[in-house]
Parts: sequence; C-alpha cells; structure tokens
Amino acid sequence: MSVSIHNICKNLPFRLLLTVLFGISLLFCPACSPEEPPVKVDLSKRVANETLMASSAENQFRFGIGSMITPKEGYAYYNQLIQYVGENMGRSIKAVDRDTYDEINNLLEQQKLDVAFVCGGPYIDGKDKFDLELLVLPETDEGPVYYSYLIVPADSPARSLEDLRGKTFAFTDPKSNSGMIVPSYWLARIGETPDSFFSKHIFTYAHDASIKAVIDKLVDGAAVDSLIWDYMNSHNPETGVKTRIIKRSQAFGIPPLVVRPGLPAKEKKQLREILLGMHQDPAGKQILDGMNINRFVLGADADYNTIRNMRDFINRMSQGSE
Repeated sequence: MSVSIHNICKNLPFRLLLTVLFGISLLFCPACSPEEPPVKVDLSKRVANETLMASSAENQFRFGIGSMITPKEGYAYYNQLIQYVGENMGRSIKAVDRDTYDEINNLLEQQKLDVAFVCGGPYIDGKDKFDLELLVLPETDEGPVYYSYLIVPADSPARSLEDLRGKTFAFTDPKSNSGMIVPSYWLARIGETPDSFFSKHIFTYAHDASIKAVIDKLVDGAAVDSLIWDYMNSHNPETGVKTRIIKRSQAFGIPPLVVRPGLPAKEKKQLREILLGMHQDPAGKQILDGMNINRFVLGADADYNTIRNMRDFINRMSQGSE
C-alpha cells in the first residue's frame, strides 16, 4: 500500500512533514501507546521565496531550489551560491523553494523560473516534455556522478534488498532518480513493485527526511541520494553511526543545474561562465567547499541515458503486469 505524504498534506507547509511522519509512524508501531510516542523526525521549514537582493521585479532572476534535493544543514550554502550568482550577474535573485520536483518542473515549463537544481529524473522528464536544458553539472571528488544508497538502521539485520520484503520503506519523490527510480528498477528486475514488495511505503519529499526517518526507525529502509547522505555524514557523524548502507547503485549523471526553454542566450552564457569559473574565485570556492563541490563542469544529455533506460524498463514491466 502506498501512503503519499504529499497527497495527504499537499495544502500544508512542508514544516508539517514532521507531524505527518509522526502520524504515519503510528501505523508502523501498533504497540506504541499515546503515553509512549515514538521518536519523531525533527525537521525545520526551509526559507521559501526569499529575495536575496532588493531590486525591481522586472530585473529579477528566478532560481529554483527544492527541499527534496537540499539537506537542511547545507541550505545556507545554496543561498550563498544564489547570492553569488546574482552579484556577479548584477541582477536581483529570487530564490523559489518548492517541496516536489513536479512543482519545480512546472514552474520551469511555465517560464516562472529561470534556472534550478533538479535531479536526473525530473531532468529527463522535462527534456522530453518541454525541452528543459542542461546548464552545468556539479563535480565532486568522484566526478560529475552520484549514486543511490539503500540504507537501513545500523542495528537492522537486513543485508540486502530482499531482506526488506514485507517491511516499511521511505521513497523521496515520485520523480527522484536515487530516491524512487533506482529502487523501483531493482524491484522490477525481480518482478516486484513497491506495492507488492513492501508492507507500506511513504514519500518524504526530501532525502534528509528519508535519512532521518531511518535514523529514528520510523521505517525499515530508504533509498537516498549519495551526495546528501555523504554530506550529512561529514557534518554529523550520527548519520553513519545510526544508518548502514546495504546497497549502492551504479554511477549516474549527477543532479544538474538546468535552465528553462527560451532563456535568452546572453543570460545563459553569462550564468554558465560565472558558475564554471566559480572555483577559481576565493569567495566562490569557499561556497563550493561548503557544498562538497569541487567545481561546475559542462555536461551532455547522454549522461542521463542510464536513467532513461531504467525508467523505460519500469514502465514496460508495469504495463506487462496490467
């Protein structure tokens, strides 16, 4: 059975995810009494729709950044990056925060955003649907790649995906590659779906929320973005102490920065040059270091073909089972 937090509370602020996860956890813990509530996920609402530089609305450059891709601990660095871009463009920057990839993609399609951080899954969907365009890719020590981690509580007996059969599970977002497409692909390869394999599963709409749900044992497992798990672990060792990685995917094209279709070529060129040279500027490098990014590099649409192939395989298997 799929329980979508977004469907339950789509009209609520994201900070109420804590309350919803607490309610969902009661389904997982039938023995818990009102006098002994389970440990709760402690999340804070991220800053939304913050104008980082005062200027006329006509000159604003709109930068999308979603809670699903940004760890709470690193959000300040994303704000600094956005401000850095605005200062170097000589433009007012408006940071627009949304809770789902669909919301970010819809704003890009409607040309209500100019640039955004997205995941590989939303990128290929946007590319197919409305010609969403790659701008640059973050590069880490391993290159412009990342992985999906299958994680469980550190003291869990689970050693493989098969050990989570009949258990509870947290996905991130329905369009997330590492948080939904990859684990669904693993299941499809063995003839299973999330509904057939897990007793219950939820969508947290943030990788750090999925990690916290595993830490607090609200779920038996989760699939998360390796970049966010690694970032959280480097800034808070509790992540590595209280969770354990039992499966790592193949490498995928890293979550990119994208621009809306129709963005003027002059603005696109200026933005790309600022980001590609950011690591050579001491102020820019300091921001990138805080984000665990070495630099930004150019990428290609073909970098995301493996994600397309997985998505298509899942769809074929789903249609075959109907």
